Amino acid sequence: MSATESQTMIEMQGVYKAFGEKVVLDGVDLNVGKGQSLVIIGGSGSGKSVMLKCILGILQANSGLIKVDGKETKKMNAREQNKMMNRFGMLFQGGALFDSLKIWENVAFGLIHAKKMDREEARDIAVQKLKQVGLAPQVADLHPAELSGGMQKRVGLARAIATTPEIIFFDEPTTGLDPIMADVINDLIVDCVKDLGATALTITHDMACARKIADHVAMIYEGKIIWHGSVHALDNSGNPYVDQFIHGRADGPITKHADFKAA
Repeated sequence: MSATESQTMIEMQGVYKAFGEKVVLDGVDLNVGKGQSLVIIGGSGSGKSVMLKCILGILQANSGLIKVDGKETKKMNAREQNKMMNRFGMLFQGGALFDSLKIWENVAFGLIHAKKMDREEARDIAVQKLKQVGLAPQVADLHPAELSGGMQKRVGLARAIATTPEIIFFDEPTTGLDPIMADVINDLIVDCVKDLGATALTITHDMACARKIADHVAMIYEGKIIWHGSVHALDNSGNPYVDQFIHGRADGPITKHADFKAA
């Protein structure tokens, strides 16, 4: 599943993003290989979500270079941007389902509105995708409020894969789930990404999630990527910041640097 540098799907060079005087991304350099599953780890406020939004084009970086499949995103016109977005799938942190729509309409949203697919055909695909994530066909005609948090997360995953994307983004995919359901979601993510042959980029602070779904892991700290390597090398990174984070220790350079004091 690994990829060579010549097969880079997402590339970031010196990406800088600030909000006023607050610097969030301070020269991010990152490559995601084609067909790779890369997980970005880091604490709250470390810049994970901002980095994802810059790649997606939701936010514009102040400086630096972002390329998707060799094409610089800043230089794309509206048509090229739309074409790029159609290659993406996204599982949002909170599910982000439309309360007023039935489950199948949520799953088929991109098929109907982006790909202009006939509703009947889109519904058939939606039911197939729901089955793929372990949900029965009768779920299709329910509304999000009628589902548990774990089921809603599965629906979000079904929507993310419905358009057969080449690149899938996962934003804290296990947040709010109990450990068993989180592991179920992790397994589904692995299977779905493998079935599609997609490139996956995940941001999380859940180490069980990172270890389960990643080929490679990168850690962001104070707006920079401070370590990037194989998931198998994670426990022997040689980086004290990484070591403290992955083991969840109170003592270490992260808390010392932040002058953290226990209450």
